[in-house]
Amino acid sequence: MTITIHYAFLPHTDADAALAFYRDTLGFELRNDVGYQDMRWLTVGPPNQPETGIVLHPPAADPGITDDERRTILELIAKGSYGALTLATDDLDGLFDRLQAGGADVVQEPTEQPYGVRDCAFRDPTGNLIRINERR
Repeated sequence: MTITIHYAFLPHTDADAALAFYRDTLGFELRNDVGYQDMRWLTVGPPNQPETGIVLHPPAADPGITDDERRTILELIAKGSYGALTLATDDLDGLFDRLQAGGADVVQEPTEQPYGVRDCAFRDPTGNLIRINERR
């Protein structure tokens, strides 16, 4: 039996800004762009991993969420405390330079961590934390 990650979900508060970050700056491909009323879901992923995708979704779109819960979710997103993703690359410095040149919000420059990982961190336009590990 093989188990793989098919989709991960991250919220977005601006579909166009999210698409610009994930497609144009990070280099992912757009696989799906679905709109419904005033909401938009985007599926993006690494070009060399067609079976793995990230669904960027409107936060708190579930009709079962109360207005108070919706406000709390949006507050957590604004603080950068709601969604996170860890990626890996064999060229951490090159990817860091590309993201920084693209205007990404740098949280941490490439750093050798005491737990044995070299990584960096950014926030996407919504505030989601994106950590990038260096593959060794």
